Amino acid sequence: MEEVIVTPYNPDWNNEFEREQDNIRLALKGLNVHIEHIGSTSVMGLGSKPTIDMMAGVLSLTSVNEHYIENLARIGYEYVFKPEFPERMFFRRGQWRAGTHHLHIYKYKGPQWNDQILFREYLKNHPDTRDQYYALKKVLESQYKHDRVAYTNGKADFIREVIQKARLDRQLES
Repeated sequence: MEEVIVTPYNPDWNNEFEREQDNIRLALKGLNVHIEHIGSTSVMGLGSKPTIDMMAGVLSLTSVNEHYIENLARIGYEYVFKPEFPERMFFRRGQWRAGTHHLHIYKYKGPQWNDQILFREYLKNHPDTRDQYYALKKVLESQYKHDRVAYTNGKADFIREVIQKARLDRQLES
């Protein structure tokens, strides 16, 4: 199992996303798909594990059938069935618990899709919150160096709070 290593922001992460999204778009050719760079690597100035998180939005998860799963496998994305998350499909590129790229497929503009966008945009627009998140990640890195699951779970409350703030901000703007 790979160690949890949080590195300073790297502008190459966005370039890597740009390359990957083209490959993913080709693998999902025939679907009406929207692709976004999400997670910490999508936020300028935010340190992260160097795992490129992406999401693809489709009109229905059932449209991502075996044909598309095989196409994604051909470009290195292994489908990881997660019955505890019926609202998404998860694909990993790289070794188990040490993936280099994660692809989450959600219903386009569904609640999970929207939450990912809200979180990313809030961090981009609130440098103080972005910096708090980075500080939390560094603390969790030192506590859970060899436990990616505990590291991820340690961020959950913070992420939920940020999404709640982002929803409230959106309501106040309306």
